[in-house]
Amino acid sequence: MDALIQHPILQTVRAIVGSTSTYLVGGAVRDRLLGKPVYDFDFFVSKDALHIARKVANILAGAFYPLDEKRQYGRVIWNSSTGERLKIDFALQVGESIEADLHHRDFTINAIAIDLHQPKRLIDPMQGAQDILAKKLRACSREAFRADPLRVVRGIRFAVSLGFRIEQATWRWMVESSPGLIIISRERLCEELFRILSATSVASSIRLLDRVGALPYTFPELLALKGVEQSSPHRQDVYHHTLEVVQRLEEILAMFAPVFDEEKQANLVTGMASLRLGRYRAQINKYLTERFTPERSKRALLFFTALYHDSGKASSASQDETGQWRFFGHEQISARLCELRGWELALAHDEIEWIKKVVLNHMRPILLSNNGGLPSRRAIYRFFRQTGEAGVGVCLLSLADVLGIYGYTLPAEFWSNHLDTTRQLLQAWWEEKQEKVLPPPLLDGNEIMQTFGLQPGPLIGKVLEGVREAQAAGEVQSKAEALQMAEKIITDEQGRFQES
Repeated sequence: MDALIQHPILQTVRAIVGSTSTYLVGGAVRDRLLGKPVYDFDFFVSKDALHIARKVANILAGAFYPLDEKRQYGRVIWNSSTGERLKIDFALQVGESIEADLHHRDFTINAIAIDLHQPKRLIDPMQGAQDILAKKLRACSREAFRADPLRVVRGIRFAVSLGFRIEQATWRWMVESSPGLIIISRERLCEELFRILSATSVASSIRLLDRVGALPYTFPELLALKGVEQSSPHRQDVYHHTLEVVQRLEEILAMFAPVFDEEKQANLVTGMASLRLGRYRAQINKYLTERFTPERSKRALLFFTALYHDSGKASSASQDETGQWRFFGHEQISARLCELRGWELALAHDEIEWIKKVVLNHMRPILLSNNGGLPSRRAIYRFFRQTGEAGVGVCLLSLADVLGIYGYTLPAEFWSNHLDTTRQLLQAWWEEKQEKVLPPPLLDGNEIMQTFGLQPGPLIGKVLEGVREAQAAGEVQSKAEALQMAEKIITDEQGRFQES
């Protein structure tokens, strides 16, 4: 525990609080006992919790958020010099003693504290340290879930991420408390769910949410996917396919992790992927860590799209005369369901637009692969015209989707073609953007209107877009050629107008 006691955060807080009773509780102590790095710090103080949080934020040059002024609950977000994003929460001690407060926490492994004024003494009234050694998740009491049903979801996250077994009585209490999730604010629910999506073994967490009865209150659209049959090459119903895609996505993203373990990529499928796409490991890793808001990374949002990429199949399923299952328009329906769930969870507008684009276009790389040969420059331009930078997320989800569809039946030739298509798309985005994705304009709207005697209107936009697409396709390379192309587009459009 010495490294934790000497942590700069604890030293800063200790210097600010003076003689005020202050305790580090919960996750930081638990993770240190587990030998894990600590990124979240929770402090109980006997008075002035918000004032102390503000002072800590000022000294660290961090961001301060008063989460609940009435209950004196504040948060500081600080990016350390090493690039770590640390969360520091301060809450007012409400019990007569720290031991009394610890009895009201969620799980025994989080009911452990350190007195900042006596840091060598571990305060552990619920024997949480023993449960850590036994790898057991045990609730502090049945009342813990009645007081806050969100602890059901949190329990799933702890069990999966730590590899702990949920004690039998605790599991029963979680099952009976799951309906209480309906009263949880969307902001709190969103935060906890995206912690699950940011962790490892996401598919296992979803399965446990289902078993505990929490799925109707977290990701209800997934329930309708159970039993929705699919034809070959699919091997599973839509629900189980979705979970496999989530699991496969984790494997794909692990391949692009900063620390790459070649021993874990010893099979043909991931070996081929690493060989074809490994050159973009740094760019992909950077892309996945980008955020629209401080709370969620693109990596977590990508797992959200994996959960919802086929959510529209339940309402679009039909069988043709040969008995084949069809799902016409399921991409549009899935994107809409994904959008609605995003609004329900209070995601930011930019996040919702991103997840919609990924879900709406998740089939496009597969369709490009099926066309035979590599995608044309025009096809690449049109792909990114529709997706923008979300196209990278589309490519990653598509890789997982293909593995989820075929599993062990995946034809090597098809996988090879799909990897080549993906490589062409990523290459265009990161290495050939000015040539194939966003070529610099050779004309502007005023030039077109003056040269051809046109008035402002939709035709000008069509001409500009047509010229830019021709540039991306390599058909137009100079201003003179751009004017020729513009004249052709105008003639064709005016001819169509006269015919109509």
